[in-house]
Amino acid sequence: MHQASARQSSHTSNAITHPHWLPICQRSDLVSNSGVCALWGDTSSEKTNYLAKPERKGIALFFLPGQERQLYAVDNWDPIAQAGIISRGIIAELDGELTIASPLYKHHFRLEDGVCMEDGNIQLATYPLAFNGNTVYIGCDK
Repeated sequence: MHQASARQSSHTSNAITHPHWLPICQRSDLVSNSGVCALWGDTSSEKTNYLAKPERKGIALFFLPGQERQLYAVDNWDPIAQAGIISRGIIAELDGELTIASPLYKHHFRLEDGVCMEDGNIQLATYPLAFNGNTVYIGCDK
């Protein structure tokens, strides 16, 4: 996907500007006002050790239609609960910030930057997302 020609659909207003974009899922895979988990990362068979697992991780994707910013992506791994559950959390507004509440211990992570509202020393990685037609792309530094 080329930067100059790639634009998000009318559902979002920003151009795709990240250096590298890879497809992660289809629009139909997303659930409105909720989260889904997508596996993302290296699935190549170039690994010489057949016992090595591909370097893939769970990314929690959130789709908020009707909002100024509709797509958010954070790590699915909850560092407090030590489980891959963030995509199952509840989206909430806390202190004027959009957050995702972890389903186990109810810690709130800001969707914008992944910072835990209860403990600013804890943060989830965040990733840029964009629509291009019906495909959802994730920005990466690959």
